[in-house]
Amino acid sequence: MDWASLILRIGLGVMFMAHGLQKVFGLFGGPGIKDFSQMLSGLGFVPAVFWANVAAYVELLGGLCLVLGFLVRSSAVLLFILILVATYKVHFTKGFFLSAGGFEYTFIISCALIALLLLGSGKFSISNRF
Repeated sequence: MDWASLILRIGLGVMFMAHGLQKVFGLFGGPGIKDFSQMLSGLGFVPAVFWANVAAYVELLGGLCLVLGFLVRSSAVLLFILILVATYKVHFTKGFFLSAGGFEYTFIISCALIALLLLGSGKFSISNRF
C-alpha cells in the first residue's frame, strides 16, 4: 500500500503542479492568471481573478503537497473539489469521452484522488517523518 500511495501521489502531484504552473506563471504554454481568469469569467465565475488564483494555487500547492507527502488527505479533498467543479462547468455536457471534450479525464483523476484520500500519504512521505 505504501508503494501504491507513493506512485499515485507523485503521478497526480506532478500533473497538478504542471497545470498549476501553466495557470500561475504561464509556463509550458499555459495561459497565465490573466487569460485563465478571462476563461473563468466566461464560465460565470465572479470575481474571476479571485477564483483563478484559488484554482491555480490549489493545483500548484496541492500538487506539491502530494509529491512531498504533506497534508495529502487535505490536498486530495481540495483537488477533488476543483476537479468536480471543472467537470460540472466545462466537461459534463460534452458527454463522457475526452475526444469530444467530455469528462473521461476528470473522472479518472477523481477516482485517483478518492483512492489517495483512502490510502493516505503512506510511509514514504514527509508527514510520516515528523
